[in-house]
This record gives sequence, structure tokens and C-alpha cells, in this order.
Amino acid sequence: MTAKKSLSVFTLAMLITGSIDSIRNLPATAMFGSSLIFFFVLSIIVFLIPAGLVSAELSSVRNLQQGIYGWVRSAFGIHVGILAIWLQWINTMVWYPTILSFIAGTLAFLINPKLANNPYYLISVILVVFWSQTFLSLRGIQTSARFASFCAVFGMLVPMAAIIIMALIWVFSGNPLYVHFAANTIIPHLSSSDSWISLTAIMTSFLGMELASVHVNNIEKAQQKFPRALVLSIFLIAITMIAGALAIAVVLPENQIQLVDGVMQAFTSFLEVYHLSWAIPILAVMLLIGSVGGMINWIISPAKGLLQAADDNYLPHYFRKLNKNGVATRILITQAILVTLLCAVFFLMPSVNGSYWLLTDLSTQLYMVMYVLMFASAFCLEWRLKQRDLSFNVPGGKFGMGFLCVLGLIGTAITLVVGFFPPSNIDVGSALHYETLFISGMIIMILPVLGFYIYRARN
Repeated sequence: MTAKKSLSVFTLAMLITGSIDSIRNLPATAMFGSSLIFFFVLSIIVFLIPAGLVSAELSSVRNLQQGIYGWVRSAFGIHVGILAIWLQWINTMVWYPTILSFIAGTLAFLINPKLANNPYYLISVILVVFWSQTFLSLRGIQTSARFASFCAVFGMLVPMAAIIIMALIWVFSGNPLYVHFAANTIIPHLSSSDSWISLTAIMTSFLGMELASVHVNNIEKAQQKFPRALVLSIFLIAITMIAGALAIAVVLPENQIQLVDGVMQAFTSFLEVYHLSWAIPILAVMLLIGSVGGMINWIISPAKGLLQAADDNYLPHYFRKLNKNGVATRILITQAILVTLLCAVFFLMPSVNGSYWLLTDLSTQLYMVMYVLMFASAFCLEWRLKQRDLSFNVPGGKFGMGFLCVLGLIGTAITLVVGFFPPSNIDVGSALHYETLFISGMIIMILPVLGFYIYRARN
């Protein structure tokens, strides 16, 4: 069986869902209480739906180079295209330590829960898991996609359903609730920066909707399958994220939620009350499976996109080498080395929660800049391409695409602004310390693009 026939609509939907929908994101959103409902709905309207529909149409244009690099390059030229794919790639480098620390925190519940706040333990697990995932990814997308689909179902959807069901039982059994569903708490004080900061955590939960589009050429009947898989993914992501975050908020006080191991905190609280403590190790293993599987697409896809830029002579020939499975081996090894270096952030912040939030915020902001380029490119291409061979049109045709792009740009702009404000309910040190690290991180992560321009100009 060929690689094209191996990716069905369901497998592709699970690949997308598993890449985006992660139970690890729930504690960060749960910390903001019932106001998360308002910001989730807002984020779905101004970001998730526009990103999903816009990338679905772009991915179905047969006469257009695919992926974020191809879209932005077609709209604004090759230099802006390399900036877009770099932002997607470097964002994942910053993001990896957060999901890996979640894996480490979950594993700690099988060994010693106190280890979840030990930076040396976290870094050790991060490096072992990530390098192992890198070597697995070298075997190619066919093996990785099947593994990721399995992990998405049994390691993400099943535990997500479990925590939601246990929360419903908790509520209807009359147990005490640590979140209140009054009008004045669901609708936050929009003049307060603390309220808007929750948008960063929520938008983080929705990043990557366009990511699976780089596989469009590996899918049989991709023009029909990809949009259908995308719609299914949006539905699953929206429902599970809102309900899952509220499930943690009802059982844990806001000031006790840990970003690294908050999910296991919630599961432990539920299961101890229900006299099912024996199930804690089982759920921990399932969460580990889901998190490991969710990384697969994030390791391969941005590397494939960066390879496109390497083929356009923005990177040395050294990075263009593919192995027998068609994987950019040296790019994957390079990103593993970079992730190893980024682990140092766990020693630069006063708490594990602070380190986790800084990496989450920095990753989100880098990705938001990329989405600005994506929405602007889609808006431009809608009017520039006279002959478009496609099978999926967003509702409303050109007006609908224009409206979605403007909506997406508004959502990304709001997120970019609030990302510069440190949260008051997480120990990130002084505002000056946090903002210095944050702004320095943004500059350091974007600066290499100038080196790419110089390299291409000289070769």
C-alpha cells in the first residue's frame, strides 16, 4: 500500500486534531475560571474558524504551491515566504519544551509527584523523549501518521472524555465547585489586562490548523479529503477544549493549578473521591501516549516546510539531504540540538509555572506573526489568482474569504498585544524581568532570517 492510500479522512482528522487538541493545554486555560468560556468562544470566532476555512481553501488550490511557505511566497515573494516558514519552524522549537515538560510532569505521577517541580528532572525527561521522537520521525510520515492517529484516539480523546464525564458526575453529585458560572464571572471585565491574558493560553490551544496541509500531496483525493477532515477536527477541538478546561476548573482552586501536571492533579482529585485511585497510573500512561503522538506531526511538518526554503538556496546544501524515507535528516537533528539548548529557560525563571508560561507565550507570539502573513496572503491571492483550480470554497466566495481574513487578522492582532503583559496569577518574577526575557527571546528567534537573506544573496 502506498503512502497516499494510507491516510484516510479519519486518519488525517486525527493527525490534525492530535497536533492541535491537547489535554496538556487545559490547566493554563482552567486558571482563568469561567471567563474562559467567553474567550474560548471569541477565539473560535476570530481565529479557529477563519484559520481552518482559509487554510482549507488554500490547500485545495491545485495550481498553488502548498504549505505556509508556498502560500506566502505566492502572495508576497520568496523573501517573505522564508520569514513565514521560519516563524512556523522556530515556534515549534520554543513549543517543544512545554509539551515535553507536560510529559515529564505526567510521568512524575508514576514515580514521585514532587519531581514535577524539579527542573533537573524535567530537562532530563525532555531530552530523552524528544531525541527518541526525532529518531522515530526519521522513518517517515507513513509510520508516524499511523502512530499519531492511534495516540490521538487512545491518548487524547479518551482521557479528554474521561475528565469531562468525571467533572459532570462531580457537579451533579453536589461536590464543592471552585469555579462559578455567574454572569459577572463568565463575562469578564474587558478593561482589565488580566482578563485578556487568558487569550494567550486559549489561542495556544488552537495553533497549527494549517500544519497538516504540507501532507496534501501524500493523500489520495486530497482535494476532497482534507477539507472534510478539517471540519471534523474543528468540531472535536472546540468541544473538547472548552469542556476539558472547565472540568479542571471545577475541581481545583485557581492558585493550586500547576501548568506542568495540572491534568494529573485533576484526575487524582476525581479518582480519589470516586474510590478509583487504582486507575491513576492507567490514565497517566494514556496521557503519555497522547502527548508523544501529538508531537509527531509537529516534528516532521515544519521540517518539510523549511526544506522547501532550503531548496530555494536559503540554507546550505548540507541541510537538504534526505534519507531513504524522504525525511530531512539534518534539519531534524538540528532542531533536536536547538530544543536541547532551549531547556535552559527552566533555570531562568523563579518557578516551573513561570518557565512554562514564558515558553508558551513566546511560542504563541511567534506563531501569531506567521498567521498575520497567512491571512494577508490569502486575502491577496483571492483577488490575484484569476484561474483557480480548487474543490473547496469558503462560504460567500471572495467576500467570505475577505471577511474571514479580516476576522483572523483581528484575532491575531489582539493576541499579539496581550502577549506582552505578564500574568498576575503565575510567578514569572518582576514585570521587567519577564518582559526583558520575552522581548529578547522574540528578537533572538527572528534574527536568523537576516542571515538567510545574506546567505542567499552571496550564493
